[in-house]
Amino acid sequence: MGTSTVWFLAAFAAYLLLMLGIGVYYMKKNRDADDYFLGGRGLSGWVAALSAQASDMSGWLLMGLPGSVYALGTGQAWIAVGLFIGTVLNWICISSRLRRYTIRANNSVTFPEYLENRFHDTKKILLLISSIVIVIFFLVYTASALAAGGKLFASVFGMDYRVALTIGAAVILAYTFMGGFMAVCTTDFIQGSLMLVGLLVVPIIAYCLMGPENLMKNLADSQVPGGVNGYLNLFSNGERNYSAVEIISQLGWGLGYCGMPHILTRFMAVKNEKELKKSRVIAIIWVAISLGMAVVIGIVGRAYLFPVILGEGAVSTENVFIEMIAKVFTKDMNMAFVGGIFLCGILAAIMSTADSQLLITASSASKDIYQGIMNPKADDKKVLKISRATVIVVAVLAYIIALDPNSSIMGLVSNAWAGLGAAFGPTIVLSLFWKRTNLAGAVAGIVSGGLTVILWDYIPLMGGQTLGAATGLYSLVVGFAVSLLLIIIVSLCTKEPDREMQQEFEDVARGNVEG
Repeated sequence: MGTSTVWFLAAFAAYLLLMLGIGVYYMKKNRDADDYFLGGRGLSGWVAALSAQASDMSGWLLMGLPGSVYALGTGQAWIAVGLFIGTVLNWICISSRLRRYTIRANNSVTFPEYLENRFHDTKKILLLISSIVIVIFFLVYTASALAAGGKLFASVFGMDYRVALTIGAAVILAYTFMGGFMAVCTTDFIQGSLMLVGLLVVPIIAYCLMGPENLMKNLADSQVPGGVNGYLNLFSNGERNYSAVEIISQLGWGLGYCGMPHILTRFMAVKNEKELKKSRVIAIIWVAISLGMAVVIGIVGRAYLFPVILGEGAVSTENVFIEMIAKVFTKDMNMAFVGGIFLCGILAAIMSTADSQLLITASSASKDIYQGIMNPKADDKKVLKISRATVIVVAVLAYIIALDPNSSIMGLVSNAWAGLGAAFGPTIVLSLFWKRTNLAGAVAGIVSGGLTVILWDYIPLMGGQTLGAATGLYSLVVGFAVSLLLIIIVSLCTKEPDREMQQEFEDVARGNVEG
């Protein structure tokens, strides 16, 4: 084992021990299930902002996006543009209204519980359906994060992928199991800060070491697709121009934000409106810088790593940031530990998403399905035990899904993001802004959105091809449109909400959360 690898390992060990220490600390503070899942609505503005965005971006930000830009050029940044627009609209339009509504709707603690209380669903239809959708798609989403962790450990330390996957999954499971929501949010705050520093510092150092005059020359010499002009053209995809369908599909990623339970729960947990306004500004600035610098990493990495060209051998293009850090910080052994800390930024991106997804899935299974449907009389201590057991079960299932070392991080994230965004996005938007939305419409929207994504991505309906492969249109765009349309049609064709439900809507619109 080389000296630099030893320092990298020391940095990883210190970081992982810090995460575990946070889990132990908050384990003592979790008195009941509400503390475990929502932290008593006590999040500060900074923690809420960085926790929401860090849990959102995952390993995709530091591996998937830079890797696709590295391989094909800046045209891959349309996803980043869509995500930025979605982030801004989510914080400005959704965050404060959702927080008020969850308080007005019987102080809802979980996402499915909000839907149940918002639509006065006494038969618990929404609770069951939304919980099932969350468990299914979050399993895939969590698997993507664990797979990214496995690839990171395997790449940095040269260990077997499955061994690496096991180590990463075990640490994430441990502090989520112990500390619950506040442990997850606190670790996400640290992870979000670390991600931002790494995104800013590493490409700037690499650019300076390479020499600004060598950027264009190295890009040309590395034979980027479409030549340098095409590679740096936002409207080029490799060696051809983007089609309108491709641009719409990538921008369509932004639609997913308003349906992501692990992001929306951060809005629910902020301590007050003043802190929420602070969170909004911090989150928007963070995501603008992070997405922009992730694109820069792909471009600078292509030039800086040349004559090595990733993707032509065993090393994937998704490892561009890892390879940049290794090259920058192994020149001087005194800087190797710092390089290890920046590598922890990638681990941070992975862990901040996986822990949130584990917690949301556990809350749906234990509080919503177990306590809400199977055993309504279960006390909080019992629910807390079930919650922790569910965290273990979900982690094991996600681990099994992620065992394939050839699994694409981008593909897994894409499928899960589409399913959750199409199922919940339109329902959340209309539940907050259209008084006429009723229970039947909400059920129709969730079911149709989720099923559309499954049919579009997994069922070969066109000559052995899926509709997604045949049309090139992202399933989230189609699923969101179908869900939105069906909510409106079904709500208008069925009985309007009762006066009490309409009064709650009006109270929230006026800012009256007490009723």
